[in-house]
Amino acid sequence: MDVMWSTRAAIVILGFTSAMAFAEDPKGPPTSPEALTTEYTTEARKAAGFKEFTAEAGKTLYLTEQKNKKGEMVSCATCHTKDPTKAGKTRAGKKIEPMAISVNKERFTDKAKVEKWFKRNCGDVFNRACTAQEKGDFLAYMKAAK
Repeated sequence: MDVMWSTRAAIVILGFTSAMAFAEDPKGPPTSPEALTTEYTTEARKAAGFKEFTAEAGKTLYLTEQKNKKGEMVSCATCHTKDPTKAGKTRAGKKIEPMAISVNKERFTDKAKVEKWFKRNCGDVFNRACTAQEKGDFLAYMKAAK
């Protein structure tokens, strides 16, 4: 009887710890560029005048230079290069993998990371948060870049 109880207890504990490990996964469930586009579409529709996301608008956003908080002219391309299929570098010289989905299938598959980087980079480049329209346009450009 003790062996049977011990076995059941071990199974319950193993199942519980496995469930806890999954629930505490900091990465969260995987996503896709298409799922993110759907979310940004839903959010952008709440704003007046939304029609669609375009790669051309995303490219313009990516290349447009603005003065940052330090007064420097910067754009997304400052670190990510003018060609999103190529690797970039941070200001500290650390390699940044290409942004284009055509050469980096891992891009835009972790919603928490995507939102973290939009928040940080939009703040650094544009001195504000990006809108859902801008995020969707940016993503359309990254999907189209070959």
